This record gives sequence, C-alpha cells and structure tokens, in this order.
Amino acid sequence: MSTIELRGVAKRFGVTPVLTDVDLVVPDGSTTVVLGASGSGKTTLLRLIAGFEQVDAGTVSIDGRVVDDGVRSVRAQHRGVGYVPQEGALFPHLTVMGNVSFGISRADRSRAQELIDLVGLGGLGRRYPHQLSGGQQQRVALARALTIRPSVVLLDEPFSSLDASLRTGLRRDVARILTETNATTVLVTHDQNEALAFADRIAVLRRGVMVVSADPHELYRHPPDVTAATSLGEANILAAEVAGNWARCALGAVPLHSHAQVNDGPAQLLLRPEQLVVHLEGGPDTVAAIVVDTQFHGHDTLVDLVVDDPEHQALLARVPGDLVLSRGQRVWVEVHGHGRVWSIDHGTDGESPAARRRA
Repeated sequence: MSTIELRGVAKRFGVTPVLTDVDLVVPDGSTTVVLGASGSGKTTLLRLIAGFEQVDAGTVSIDGRVVDDGVRSVRAQHRGVGYVPQEGALFPHLTVMGNVSFGISRADRSRAQELIDLVGLGGLGRRYPHQLSGGQQQRVALARALTIRPSVVLLDEPFSSLDASLRTGLRRDVARILTETNATTVLVTHDQNEALAFADRIAVLRRGVMVVSADPHELYRHPPDVTAATSLGEANILAAEVAGNWARCALGAVPLHSHAQVNDGPAQLLLRPEQLVVHLEGGPDTVAAIVVDTQFHGHDTLVDLVVDDPEHQALLARVPGDLVLSRGQRVWVEVHGHGRVWSIDHGTDGESPAARRRA
C-alpha cells in the first residue's frame, strides 16, 4: 500500500492554467474520488500522478518518495501505478488473456489467469474485445492494470460509457476487487452519485483548484459552500434570515446545526430534498405548496414543488415511492432536521440565493 501526496501542484498547457496550487493526500489503501465538472482538471491530475505529464510546480509523492518535483520526474513505468483509462483502450487484435498478460513474462501468466478469474471473466480468456460487452471490456482493463501488482490504481471515469444498471453493478465489483488487492485508489468522475457510493474520501476540484477533501458523509451534510453543496446531490438553496440558532425562510423557522458559525442577518440555507416531508393535509409546522412535476424512481419519487404564496419558492422533495402525487395537487411541506447556512457574502460563489441544481 502507498500514500499519494500532492503539494502545491500546478500545471498549465501553454498559457492556460489547468491546476493551481493543488494539495491532496490519499491515505494507504483508501479510495479517494476526485469530483469535478468537465474541464476542471481531473484527468490532468490523474496523469500527473501516473507520470504521463510533469508538474510545472509543486511535488507528487508516492509512499514517501518524491516522483515529480517539476525538475526531475520518475518515469511512469517505474512508479508502481496501474492506470485504467475511460474507454479501456484494449488491443483489438489480442484476446482477453493477451491483453491482460501484455508486457509481463511468461512466468507470470498464471498471475494473468488469476486476475481474469478475479474480475469475473473466467472462461473468456480466448475472446477478443469486440466479443465482449462494455462492462466486460472495463473488467479486462482493470485486470491488465493489476498485473504489475501496483501499489496505486488510477481510474479515469471508467464507468461513464456504461448503462446505468451495468454501471452500478460494475462499480460495486470494482470496489470489492480493489479492496481485495489493498491498492490505494484514485478515481475521477463528474458523477456525484458515483462519488458518494465509491469513495472513502471525496475531493472536489473546481476550475483547477482543490476546494475541499473530506469524508463523503460529512461533505454531504456540511459542504463548505453552495457550489460544493450542489455538486454532491440535489439541493434546495433558500434565501434566509439568521437569528441565533434559527434561520427563517419560505418554509418557516429552521433550526441550524449546533456548530454553525454564521452572523445574524441574510444568509443562504441548504436543505436536502429528503429533509422536506410532504403531507396530504396541513399541520402546525407545514407550509402549503403545489406539485409541479414528479420523477418516479421506484423506491422513491423526486417532487418539484412551488410554495403556494406570492413568492413561489421552488423546492425539490424526495418522498417514498408509494406516495402518488399529481401535477397541480396541493400538498403541505414540513422540514425535518437541521439546516446548513452560509452568510450571503461568504457562500455565494456566484450563485443566486434561489440557486438549485438537479442531478
């Protein structure tokens, strides 16, 4: 196992900065997901760790050894890193066995067969890539990356081209395989659900700057700003007025987390959709709303609402799948749990107070 450490890493292509002063630590044997939009620098960061690119400033270390300081760079093949590209990049003229065993000695061919079995492709060693499904091809790419017994495995959005149902199953299998091999893993993705499901830690990369790196549960509940909040799942961002440990908004008075450190006055309030409980009848702590649209997902339903008042505050609620609601229906909304707030001048990052992102 190996710790990956980036300190003050910067990279530019021509005059265009791609990464700026990036710090990141990936502990031994853990899985860190780097989450960011297209163009945020995710793949460049991965390529710097792998040794395919060289840093312009800062250092990259693996297991305490500096492998790149902008002056000297250890070659990729000497870093003990396995790399799984987005599309697998298999050799089309080689079989599964040929791809997995490519570049290793004949004495290690038993290792190749063990890995083929490990990724669930036993009996398919003689097939060619065109005879495999997309998920099977990605399994071959993972097995090939593991043949060198890497201490570090890097995955560049390996599930993005797969169907949703296949993606979920393969993601679970890959996580199990990486745990069994004790590899330190970095996966980059723009998929928030993938990040939350796969990671021990999530690092949010925004326009080449590392915003935060934290436990996914903590990051989901207590994101550092509005943009991070909306990057990690559906979110309601409401204009609010803070007084003490309460925030008053379109849904009434909402209690704040005890560790919230925000001055009284205008603020932005985060409420996750699962915090909005929808009732068919009004109660003492409810606010009337109108159903605008619904998205049924089987186990639950996402409901677009607007508060039934002149302001028409837009909301998103997550309700049990067996609660059937129709467009135009009047319902009542109650807030459960505590809110997360940011002062208007500290948490906006260019967002409007009513900003809301849908996954």
